[in-house]
Amino acid sequence: MLRTDFHFDLPPELIAQRPAATRSASRMLLLDGASGSLRDLQFSDFPGLLSAADLLVFNDTRVIPARVFGVKETGGRVEILLERALTADTALVQVRASKGLKPQAVVKLPGGHSARLLARQGDMFRLQFSCAVAAFFEAHGEIPLPPYIGRAPDGADRERYQTVYARNVGAVAAPTAGLHFDADIFAALAARQVRHAFVTLHVGAGTFQPVRVDDIEGHEMHEEYLAVPEATSDAINATRAAGGRVIAVGTTVVRSLETAAAIAQGKPGADDREMAPYSGSTRIFVKPGHRFRAVDAMVTNFHLPESTLLMLCSAFVGREALLEAYAHAVRARYRFFSYGDAMFLTPSAAALARP
Repeated sequence: MLRTDFHFDLPPELIAQRPAATRSASRMLLLDGASGSLRDLQFSDFPGLLSAADLLVFNDTRVIPARVFGVKETGGRVEILLERALTADTALVQVRASKGLKPQAVVKLPGGHSARLLARQGDMFRLQFSCAVAAFFEAHGEIPLPPYIGRAPDGADRERYQTVYARNVGAVAAPTAGLHFDADIFAALAARQVRHAFVTLHVGAGTFQPVRVDDIEGHEMHEEYLAVPEATSDAINATRAAGGRVIAVGTTVVRSLETAAAIAQGKPGADDREMAPYSGSTRIFVKPGHRFRAVDAMVTNFHLPESTLLMLCSAFVGREALLEAYAHAVRARYRFFSYGDAMFLTPSAAALARP
């Protein structure tokens, strides 16, 4: 398939520049992958679509204030965006500077700190900091709003570009499907006895990298760290055994569970419904033709044209059905991307690897 098979036209004014007044005040478009039918809802309607047999799975990663600005020894300005810490004082980063960085170049940073270029690593750079990486970014960094938000971050973004259940520090972008959940939604879910569990996937800056090849088979995914705990895999297996649905909150959860399921089900003697704990990295690229082993439904936001996340959702509900839904969302003036509205997707029959 071609990258352009996943293009759609989006008026710029539909790109949400700020979050809704309250987290659960967003809209939600329901797309039934089996029939292609659409329903316009409010996110507050979401708990009513679930039952006590269902299991919600959330990504509990916490966003680091991952963008800082420094100065080269020559006086040029440098923007550093953390991808991930490698050791206590080294990190993989994206760098923007007028003339790039030379080997061993030193960048002066806020607080009297500095960073030295150790090596280039693909499109990124490995830097050694004069201090602890995590503490430095927490003290001096700013929230790295996505490039399509055309304003500087403010104080409100520190809270709103973070899920209410974020706890494991390590992401440089929010798992945005979770931004719609607040105390009112969790209270409504609890009233319906809907259970939940957590995975951790630290979203990297590579999530914003475009697909640059024409044939999507040639696209190489960025690497991200994830953990599916034993308690979560046990909850998924129990839900399946009882005939309930596993509902992923966000594409990061889909990628986490599909990675863990592929590994578990690839072991000798494993059945096609088994989930097991997993901790490690993933480069999984979920695209049309993928058969979903772990996920029965998903909550997600609207994604960029020609992006890998749009391709993942296309694999779940069908490309034509998804693009029809996006065309409807444009006509209905939904708000798009990280601070925008939500979708609830149920799969097409062709998407599932199991009976």
